[in-house]
Amino acid sequence: MNKEISRKYLEIKSIKDLSEGEYPGKEYSINLIDKTDFQLNKFLYKQIGKKYHWIDRLEWIDQKWMNYVSNKNLLTFVLKNKEDVVGYFELIIHYNKKEIEIAYFGILEEYFGKKLGGYLLSEAIKKSFSLGVNRIWLHTCSLDHENALKNYLSRGMKIFKAESLKL
Repeated sequence: MNKEISRKYLEIKSIKDLSEGEYPGKEYSINLIDKTDFQLNKFLYKQIGKKYHWIDRLEWIDQKWMNYVSNKNLLTFVLKNKEDVVGYFELIIHYNKKEIEIAYFGILEEYFGKKLGGYLLSEAIKKSFSLGVNRIWLHTCSLDHENALKNYLSRGMKIFKAESLKL
């Protein structure tokens, strides 16, 4: 691929800046997943990321996935509609900096258009601040879902860095 990619880094530094997405209803829940269940992280990464050029983990063997999900600084939360998996987010806690990176975030394609992205991001931000951090950040790029940047900005995140790169 010989394409120019725009990448933006966003942050939110106070829960007071959060503009919450709409709660989708009691049939939806967000759950912390078991650190021994690397297959769920692997599945969601591949299924959600296939459309957005998520490639850095595709070559990982199962042992690397197990090592990754067992990291004490990683928390993975899954959004469910009753028992069906809808989406997820991975939080990487940087204790020394009192910040959290939302490393991966996404919803399975069959749930697009249901306004779940705003709710899921709101929950990721709230859960992050509940861990006592002062800053939550992430990055997105022009390969991500067309509404990704809009969702991040709508939740109260601010761009703190932008760059272009060639793929």
